[in-house]
Amino acid sequence: MNQTWFRAALLLAAAFAPASAAPIRVLIVDGINNHDWQAGTRLMRAILLAQGKFTVDVSTTPPKDAPAEAWNAWRPPFSRYDVVINNFNGGHQEDGVPWPAEVERSLETYVRSGGGLVVFHAANNAFLHWTAYNDMIGLGWRPNTFGQGIAIGDDGKVIMIPKGQGAGPGHPPRLDFQIHLTAAQHPITKGMPAVWLHPSEQLTHGQHGPAEGLTVLTYAHSPVTHQNEPMDWVRDYGKGRVYTTMLGHTWKNEPNPNFDCVGFQTLFARGVEWAATGRVTIPIPADFPGPDKLSLRKLE
Repeated sequence: MNQTWFRAALLLAAAFAPASAAPIRVLIVDGINNHDWQAGTRLMRAILLAQGKFTVDVSTTPPKDAPAEAWNAWRPPFSRYDVVINNFNGGHQEDGVPWPAEVERSLETYVRSGGGLVVFHAANNAFLHWTAYNDMIGLGWRPNTFGQGIAIGDDGKVIMIPKGQGAGPGHPPRLDFQIHLTAAQHPITKGMPAVWLHPSEQLTHGQHGPAEGLTVLTYAHSPVTHQNEPMDWVRDYGKGRVYTTMLGHTWKNEPNPNFDCVGFQTLFARGVEWAATGRVTIPIPADFPGPDKLSLRKLE
């Protein structure tokens, strides 16, 4: 084969070669939280960048006492991204810090139009009176008078707790606990062990809300309520997808071995990919934890 034909063959092969996948564009929103949101954002970013398929930007809100001009200038460009991770918690009570109404409407439109949303740990506490947000998260840090609750039976089936019944929101001190799958065939959890051990985490209980359209992915047994509490769940919202995880606790001046958990790193990254694209390509690693054995991979 002469050089002309050789070059032509190379060009033809390049033309028909599969293009490398474009990176998944992630925006983390943070800035106010009762948790150590700086650590949470840094560690989430490390998990995602280690996968080699995400780009991660951060939009930080003004502080709580910032002047109105600062809040009026804060307009995160949601539409530029495939998925938004909410790491913001302005508080769950009447005096909680809201986002500007224009930003709230922008996120609603973004998700309804097909954007992905990940609600991270304490972010489900936020926005008590934002109706669409309560619909998107399904369950939040709300009193039992706010709406229904969910527990999981030992058979893995969802048990609906009527409005006005069940424990209010809370959690014990950090502890190691087993995470159980309830949706083993969902793209996020498919291929994971049915039970795996997770370290030094906040096991939240007593979440309430509309509780509609949810697929519960995981649960853990609460030593407080003595029932199986949902830890991760998803729902479709318009054309978009919402993934909520109660895992990911961070606290000032405390180590965060829960972020070093290979199970959590995998679950979170796959949840973000699913919210962004509706499918999951991130594999289950060989060192995934088992029911009685932790598996840690240091992030920093």
